[in-house]
Formats: sequence, structure tokens, C-alpha cells
Amino acid sequence: MSPPKPHWQKPHLGEHRFPVSIVVMVVIILQFALPDNLSLSFQKWICLVEFGILLSLYTFGPKRLMKHHPPTRLVSFILTSVMTISNTASAAKLISELISGGIGSASQLLASGGSIWLTNVVIFSLWFWDLDRGGPGSRAEAKKDWPDFLFPQMTDPTYAPSDWHPKFFDYLYMSFTNASAFSPTDVMPLTIWAKMLMLLQSTTSLIVVGLVVARAVNILQ
Repeated sequence: MSPPKPHWQKPHLGEHRFPVSIVVMVVIILQFALPDNLSLSFQKWICLVEFGILLSLYTFGPKRLMKHHPPTRLVSFILTSVMTISNTASAAKLISELISGGIGSASQLLASGGSIWLTNVVIFSLWFWDLDRGGPGSRAEAKKDWPDFLFPQMTDPTYAPSDWHPKFFDYLYMSFTNASAFSPTDVMPLTIWAKMLMLLQSTTSLIVVGLVVARAVNILQ
């Protein structure tokens, strides 16, 4: 009798794109609402491009991600990359403003810093979701022999139903805990790229949170 397949080698029904689209829209709104001194001069055009790419994915791409689909995955990479570049530029401007003392209002500082931090959380969750085991379509087909992230439900069948599989919210939760605890919590990175990506997120989150809190305390005093 052959041993049972590990959890990550079992095909499953793919997840819907709609919840991911809603979260991406939140990111676009947050980036659009940033003040001019914390965004690029053509930020509004960037947000328009992001919305156009998202609309094309949702309109022409598969609504349920049941199979690995390279064209839409490439478009998804482009969308996440554009959002990453935009938010990185905003974070760099925020750090510059904090160092120079350009932001004098604690409320504006906390609102802008919180917006950039939250956007960072969502963007990294998209990277985790779109890269783990080749992406959502590849995970649904169980194409990869080894996982990049190990969820607790994948190690013990008593933790969840037999047909359980990670969905976008699981990656969003993982991203939030990694950004707030500055280290992995319940989900363990197994591959080099996964560890490097979580390390990068923890580092950027630590810098943004540390500088924002320190500056806010200084202003309030």
C-alpha cells in the first residue's frame, strides 16, 4: 500500500478572483488618496493604469483560478509590480519627510504612514499568493512537488477538513502577522525566495513603523 500523498500534492477546486480584486481596489484607493508630497507626480495616472490592468484581469481572465494560466499570471505580475514600485516610492518619500521633519502634523503622519504600511501588507500578500507553488492555478492543479510556505493545516489533517487549501485571505493574514511581528508566526517559509520575501517585508515594515512612531511621539511631545 502506497503512502498517502502530502497535502500540497492533492488537486483542489480553484478559488475565485473576486475577493482578490476587492483588496486590490482598496490598494488603488489608498494610493490615490495619498498627499502629493508622499506620492509620485503622476500618481493619479499610475492608479488609473492599475485599475485598467485589474479590470482587464477580471473581465478577460478566468473568474475561478482552476488551472495554471501563464498570460493572466504575467498580467497579474505586472499589476503587483506597478503597485510595489508606487508604494516603495511613497515609503521612500515618507522616510525622507520624516528625516527632514517635513511632516508637522501627528494625525497626517499616522494616517499617511498607516496607509503606506497597510498597502505594503496587501502587496506582499499578493506576492505570497501569486508565487507560492507557482500561483493559485498551479496550486489547484497540484503541479509542484514541494511547498514554498507550510501552513499548519498542511501538516496535521486534524486541524482542518481534508479538502482544505490556502486561499488569498490566508496569505493576507500571513502578510499582516509578518509585518506586525517582524517575523513568521504560524506559517513557515521553506524556500529561499519565500524567506527572502518575508525578510524584505519585515525590514521595510520595521523601518516604516519605527520612524513613524518615533516621529509621532516627538511631535506630540
